[in-house]
Amino acid sequence: MDPTIKSGRHIAAEVDLTGSQFRHACLSEVIFDDVNLEGAKFENVNLSEGRFNNINMTGVEITDVNTAGMKINGILVDDLFAAYQKQKC
Repeated sequence: MDPTIKSGRHIAAEVDLTGSQFRHACLSEVIFDDVNLEGAKFENVNLSEGRFNNINMTGVEITDVNTAGMKINGILVDDLFAAYQKQKC
């Protein structure tokens, strides 16, 4: 499939992009509001400094991730892992 959007700023409102692919795309400073990404796959993605609010992550699996400075509900993820490991022993 050839690209249909080459570059520039675009607004996609009330659209269905099911099955779309974004490859080698720069989406920095993009705003996603009221977006359904159920079943989406993210590979080789840089989400540094991102902010996620009101997110349903039921069944989400995150692997091979750098969590330095990452917080969930205000708690550093590295601290959560450390507490988990301590309790497990």
